[in-house]
Amino acid sequence: MLQGSVPSSISRLEKLNFFDCDDNRLGGLLEMDAFLELKDLQYLFMSLNDFNLVSRNDNNATRHQAQLVDIGLRYCHLREFPYFLRHQHRLQLLDLSSNNIPGQIPQWMSKVSVETLLFLDLSNNSLTGFDEFPLVLPWSKLNYLKLDSNILRGSLPVPALSTVFYSISNNYLNGEIPELLCNLSSLSILDFSYNNISGGIPVCLSNFSKSLLVLKVRSNQLDGPIPSGWATGNRLKMIDLSKNKLQEKIPKSLMECKMLEYLDLGNNQIRDAFPSWLGSLPELNILILSSNAFYGRIKNPKLNLIVFPKLRIIDLSHNRFNGTLPWGYFERWISMSSLDGKNSPTPKYMRESLDMRLNVMQVPRDYDYSMTITNKGMEMKYPKIIRTLVAIDFSGNRFDGEIPESIGKLKELHMLNFSNNNLVGGIPVAIAKLINLESLDLSHNKLEGRIPMELGTQLTFLAFLNVSYNRLTGFIPRDTQFESFQSNSFDGNPGLCGKPLLKECSNNASGLPLPSSTSSKEFGLDWKEVLLGYGCGFLYGAVIGHIVIKRKPDWFAKTFSKLIPTRRRMR
Repeated sequence: MLQGSVPSSISRLEKLNFFDCDDNRLGGLLEMDAFLELKDLQYLFMSLNDFNLVSRNDNNATRHQAQLVDIGLRYCHLREFPYFLRHQHRLQLLDLSSNNIPGQIPQWMSKVSVETLLFLDLSNNSLTGFDEFPLVLPWSKLNYLKLDSNILRGSLPVPALSTVFYSISNNYLNGEIPELLCNLSSLSILDFSYNNISGGIPVCLSNFSKSLLVLKVRSNQLDGPIPSGWATGNRLKMIDLSKNKLQEKIPKSLMECKMLEYLDLGNNQIRDAFPSWLGSLPELNILILSSNAFYGRIKNPKLNLIVFPKLRIIDLSHNRFNGTLPWGYFERWISMSSLDGKNSPTPKYMRESLDMRLNVMQVPRDYDYSMTITNKGMEMKYPKIIRTLVAIDFSGNRFDGEIPESIGKLKELHMLNFSNNNLVGGIPVAIAKLINLESLDLSHNKLEGRIPMELGTQLTFLAFLNVSYNRLTGFIPRDTQFESFQSNSFDGNPGLCGKPLLKECSNNASGLPLPSSTSSKEFGLDWKEVLLGYGCGFLYGAVIGHIVIKRKPDWFAKTFSKLIPTRRRMR
């Protein structure tokens, strides 16, 4: 929590080799030249402070400066590439991320430490491209390259063959995926999501690296089939191909990804039946197939067959699945019934950790898994995924039949969404066993009967409920958090009554609503008078009828026969 400025007397420390003032509150102007005059200085870390760095644009002065090895200048309010970098030939680590550097990466940067640079982070700036750079970037020994969250345009650049981590997401890159990427056999993380890259996914991208852990190409314009050459023995843990225009079926060679934890194929144009064979993947935690053209029934698994043993999150929403809900799977999703390590004192997130050792520095770099799913009625992005999150989303399909009692076995569920289907019957009391449930959406179905009182008393963590547009009747459970939900959670159920609806309930056991509160006197009616008139009318009609039958029997028989339906009609 150091404050103030860095004293100029620092320049008198002639033998200074290592200086680190990261993550303080230092401010003011900081003359870089005071450090560059220290001939023995090799390691300089000044990230996460509040000062403005100033460096002279003097070519003669910078020729005789210290030759640094590691430079960390994150969050230093830089507005350009520091001039002194032009004459740095020994750099191994350069971090200029999260500054205000606009425009193109200058051409002279392609000559900086070409033979030595291992780590380069230029993410979170306003960079637009590479000024006369070759397609293959010049740093021949690069291990780590991060260019996320800029406004880079043009084709996807290819880093050195030695690259282990390559992330260039959240830019405006276009063109096709260069097949040269498939030469990066040491690659562990590849992320070029959120760009405008088009064309097909090269087949080689499914088997080019036995080291690859993460393949994320979400939110591009990729089309054609998913590559079918997933190789035996691969180490892939995360595959995210969502929000593209991929077609055809899921290739069964994905069964070779035995270490796969996360598979997101959502928001494509895949037309296939439910890939039940994915249930053989022993580590699969997350399966997202939403917003495609999946169709047909989801058949229950064979008896005694272990399927999806570690599945925690499944999203099949907005497809064309039909038939009854797959109660057999609910009985076998053991990770949703009892989570290992859920009581861990520190939260565990889904991530890949790369500990890179550069000289004296251990450079930990975590790559966090992320996802987008619907929660509490809204599409939500999770920049981190905690390993205890459990969710089922089958909304927007054509499932029918009743909600099976076996849903009550999934006691670790936090989110359950069966909305926009054709489900019938009542809301099962078994849902009350889902004591960790935070979000429940059963809206837009054909459910009937009462809302079980147990839901109100046992689902104490429930923060979102939607049962609107069903055929529910009776009381909304009283003296529970149900009364705190908005009334639109219960809309479209004319037979429901009680808070938060305006319709009051009677005190009888059936929970039927009271008659309209509008007084009959407003319409000139008095119920005593109506009943008296009804009795008099009945007596008068009986007398007249007796006279007619007795005096004109033929006329009565002919008239009355017209009012009686035929025997066939009655049947």
